[in-house]
Amino acid sequence: MKELDAKDRAILAILSREARIPMKALAARVGLSRSAASERVTQLERTGVIRGYRADIGQMEPNAIRAFLLITLSHTPAIDMLDTLASYSEVRRVSSISGHLDLVIEVEVPSIDRLNTMRDIMASAEAVHDLTTLIVLRRDIDRAP
Repeated sequence: MKELDAKDRAILAILSREARIPMKALAARVGLSRSAASERVTQLERTGVIRGYRADIGQMEPNAIRAFLLITLSHTPAIDMLDTLASYSEVRRVSSISGHLDLVIEVEVPSIDRLNTMRDIMASAEAVHDLTTLIVLRRDIDRAP
C-alpha cells in the first residue's frame, strides 16, 4: 500500500464527514479533476483504507439507553471484529485505545434487553477476551457537532 499523501488525507477527511458528497464536489474541494479524485477514492477503497460508507444517525429516541462497552481482545488486529461492530446500527462509535483495554464501543439501544443481546453477541466473538459494560446515566457535557 502506498503512503497517503495530503490529497488522500483531505479526501478521507471530507468523506468521513460527508460520505454522500458528489464526486464532482469532492474533486473541486481537494483541487483535483473529477477523474483523478474518483481514481484516488477507488484506490483507497481497493487497499482497504476506505472499508465502507455508513449513515451516521443522530439520537433517534430521547429515552434511548447509551452505554460504553470496554473490550480487551485476545489478539490484534481484529479487523473482523470491527467489521462486525460496523454492521450494527446501535454502535455509535468505536475507538481503538492504548493500555489494558483495546476497544471502547459506544452504543445507543432502545432497551436493556437489546443492550444485553448486543453485549452477549460481542462477548461471544472469538477475538474478545473480556468485556465490561458501563451504562451512561447522563451526559453532563456534549460538544458533538
